[in-house]
Amino acid sequence: MITFAGMSLPVTDLGRSVPFYESLGFTTEIQNGRFVLLRLDSATLGLLELGAVVSQEAGRLRQFVQVELLADDLDELYADFVARGVPVSGPPRDRGFERQLQLRDPDGFTVEFADRSPR
Repeated sequence: MITFAGMSLPVTDLGRSVPFYESLGFTTEIQNGRFVLLRLDSATLGLLELGAVVSQEAGRLRQFVQVELLADDLDELYADFVARGVPVSGPPRDRGFERQLQLRDPDGFTVEFADRSPR
């Protein structure tokens, strides 16, 4: 059996990125210099601070990198994000094959919440 454990992203500034992901429900598990390991449920998200190089080098690939999460109630999640000032792109939308809500992290990577309910 194989289980997905997590992924890592390069970030410009941990001081911006860590609070952003914590506002989505992640908790900080390890902080070691320029690296922070965040946890959400059984998976992890590593953030490696690389400074300005992220803007210079990751810009071309940013549109292809997406953190994908599941949520029980996208409308409730959206209302909570708006109330707390979490920058969302807009309300949940139906894409035909899934209902989803998207936002961008401080470095421009997409964070997508999909409806946990099967279609």
